[in-house]
Order: sequence, then structure tokens, then C-alpha cells
Amino acid sequence: MTLIREDDLIASIAEALQYISFFHPPDFIRAMSAAWEREENPGAKQAMAQILVNSRMCAIGRRPICQDTGAANIHIKYGVEAKTDFKRSLQDICDEGTRQGYLRDSNPLRASVVVDPFGKRKNSGDNTPCMLTVEMVAGDTIEVEVAAKGGGSENKSKFTTLNPSGSVADWVVQTVETLGAGWCPPGILGIGVGGNADKAMALAKAALSEPIDLHELQRRGPSNTQEELRLEITERVNALGIGAQGLGGVTTVLDVKIKSFPTHAASLPVGLIPNCAATRHVHFTLDGSGPAQFTPPDLTDYPEILLDQASAHARKIDLNNLSDEVLASLEPGQTLLLSGTLYTGRDAAHKRMIDMLDKGEQLPVDLKGRAIYYVGPVDAVGDEAIGPAGPTTSTRMDKFTDRILSDTGLKLMIGKAERGPVALEAIAKHKAAYLIAVGGAAYLVSKAIKQAEPVAFQDLGMEAIYKLEVEDMPVTVAVDTNGTSIHNIGPAAWKRVPVLA
Repeated sequence: MTLIREDDLIASIAEALQYISFFHPPDFIRAMSAAWEREENPGAKQAMAQILVNSRMCAIGRRPICQDTGAANIHIKYGVEAKTDFKRSLQDICDEGTRQGYLRDSNPLRASVVVDPFGKRKNSGDNTPCMLTVEMVAGDTIEVEVAAKGGGSENKSKFTTLNPSGSVADWVVQTVETLGAGWCPPGILGIGVGGNADKAMALAKAALSEPIDLHELQRRGPSNTQEELRLEITERVNALGIGAQGLGGVTTVLDVKIKSFPTHAASLPVGLIPNCAATRHVHFTLDGSGPAQFTPPDLTDYPEILLDQASAHARKIDLNNLSDEVLASLEPGQTLLLSGTLYTGRDAAHKRMIDMLDKGEQLPVDLKGRAIYYVGPVDAVGDEAIGPAGPTTSTRMDKFTDRILSDTGLKLMIGKAERGPVALEAIAKHKAAYLIAVGGAAYLVSKAIKQAEPVAFQDLGMEAIYKLEVEDMPVTVAVDTNGTSIHNIGPAAWKRVPVLA
């Protein structure tokens, strides 16, 4: 029997992580393209167009689809008859594959894993450890599913235990309605039903790697209760009107995948995990013949999209002249092209700035009349000014917003998804504004960044404050100076009564 080598598993994992960083699964591209074609809300259609154009750019340029290159999720089905030369634990072997995948010079991936979930939350620097699960199965091969799961969608994971007579569909729909847009819809919902708490969540995660086949299911009709549930949840969630990036629209989910397992008679455990517009996963099998080989997708799967058509109607804004009059004229849903100086800052930078203000210390950057971008970019390669630099979820900065606006004179914030009530109140109070860039279009956004220089808190790694010079950076007005949010008025306008069979 052929020996499966440790080095082949390491090399295969490393190559898989690189592969999924810049190649969407073909079924996802086809589903997103179909959703783009039928979308009726111009703002949502433009957001999906950016996602598709970004994806094609990444496939050609071999650069990350999203700046959040995810935690490495690795699931192994280990054949009990497999012969290997493994000397280390599977965790150590898969961590080495993850390390090599994330530290590749030609396409470095962002390290997002912190080794201490409490305290200082120090970054591991190489995105290890990976999130490993192992299943012993019949056979003599090793099957591996590799996924890169971003924080924005992972943070929206939910679990409940319903009464046995409870409605899974009702709970899922009600829960999705509360998630906001931080998981970057349109995407996929993974649902696990049965087992216990940990089994239901594992089922939900595994469901996300199944092929997208909603269109086929809709065409032929359901053949069992589980397929009926998929169709019901899809219709009801899309009827919520959340739409791409939460702007309101026809499509919120591209598919709903469900896996189930026997459970206790007194229980109905349900796990829910969404996958975002940066859905990334690949499957391979090792049989002793060497490392896995990955075939690039066919670029003809991408539709022909001209973003210039939408940009022609966008309003240009000079970030170096953000007057009160300019800010007051911004309207929710309006498309803008930003040029000028832009600072970056995420959670850790905001916390440090607040600590400095509490101590009466001067901040290292002057934010008066300026704009800040909630982003943790990928490292640049070659002649790039910066690596892929898409937005992070803005609600994490909500608790800092009032203090930063009042004490620094900041006027404009850019991120992704909605702002909460505290932030909306602060924005209206200080007559600031909030814009969104498209989550899942990080490489496209980075092309608008012409210069990038770290200017403060460099010890925070990807969370350091950068000074950026941007040219025609595409964004949408999400909250105006009165606190009116597109994430409230957009979905409300597109909400409809679901049509159920």
C-alpha cells in the first residue's frame, strides 16, 4: 500500500490556502452572477458587480479576495487503513501547512489569529493554530476540506435549542433578520439540526462546503422534508429585503444548506453559521501518489461587467476639504468616489486612542476634519502601494464613536455594514457621516489606494494606523449627518411577503 507522506499533507494544505485566497469556488461565481443579473435595486446590483469584478481581478492577479484572509478551518476524514509516515500530531502537521500557506512571499496572507483570547490578544504572526477537526472513516485515503473563514461572518454564528415541536424555519428567519449586514450578504447559510450543541454547530460549518445547487432544487422541486425546509428558508430570508451589503434588494442568500443528525427526544438543537461574499473552500484527497493538485477555475464563468457605467454617475468627494456643507449634502444610498488623505484605524487603534485621550496625551495623528477607514490590510507585494484592503465590520467601533468624534474632530468614517443606535446618535450629534465600501471587494478597493504609510501604533501589525492617499475610491453613503441609515430604510423598502408553496 502506498504511503501518505507528512510533507505531502503539509504542501497540500499550504497550496490549498493559497488557492482559495484568490479563487472563489465556481459554483459560487455562477450563483452570484445569476443573483447580479436578477437584482432590481441599483445599489445592491452595483455592490454585487464590485464583488464579481474583484473576484475576477483576484483570479488573474493571484491576490486575496478579501483582506480578512480568514482563520484556517481544516476538516480531515482519516481513513482507518491509511498508511502514513506521520511523526507529529495532526494539529502540528496542519499548523505547519497553515504557516507555509500564509507566509508565502509571492502572496502573503493576513495573520488574524491571536494566541491569547483574553488579555493582550497577541497575534501569532502566521495565522496558526488552524481550527482542526478530525473524523475517522473507512478506507485508506485522507480526505481534507480546507476553508478560510473570515471574522465578519463567523461572528454572526448562532445556536439555540428549540422545543421538539419548534419551527427551525421560524428561528432561522427571525435570527437572520437580527444579524445585520456584517456577514457580507449575499452569501450562504449553513444550518445544522440535531445531535447536541457542538454537533449542531459542526454540522452547520460542514454544510457550508457543500455545492451550491439551489437553482437545481428550485427547478426540480423538493423530494424530502429537508429540501422543503431549504426552499422555505431561502424564500423567507430573501423576502426580508436585506439585500447585498444590507442595502436592500432581491437576494440576501444564494443558498441554504442543511445537515442533520439524530438527537435526544427532548431536544431540537439548531446551529446557524453564515458564509460571506468571500466564500472560500476546497476539497482534496491524498492517496499516497503525492501532494494535491488544484485546477484554476474557468474565467468564462464570470459575467461581463463594466463598473465604469456606475462610476460615471458617482459624485466625487475631496477628502482634504470635508466642509460641513459637503457633509450635510450627502444622502443615504448615494455613490461617491473619494480622493485625498485617509487614515486607517480598527478596534485596537481606537482603544489605544481612547486610552491616550483619557490620560490627556496627544494623539499621533490629527483627525480634525478628516476621514478614517476601518481596515486591516494585507501586506503589499511588488509595486503595490498596499495589499487588498476591504472594510471591516463597523459596529465594533460603535462604543468609541462619540468620544472620537467629540475629542478629535473626525468628520467621516468608512467601514462595512450598519451602525448601532449609539453610533447613529453620535453621528447625528456631531454632524458627521458614515460611508461603506463593499465587503468582499478588497483587491478592487486597494487599486484606489495610491500611497500607504504606517504612521502610528506599528506594534499592532495589521491594526496599525496608516496614512493613505486614495484616488476615486468607490463607497456608498450609509448614514447622513442626521443619523438616517440606508441599512434601515433600504431593507424596509425591499421587504415583501414571501411566496410559499
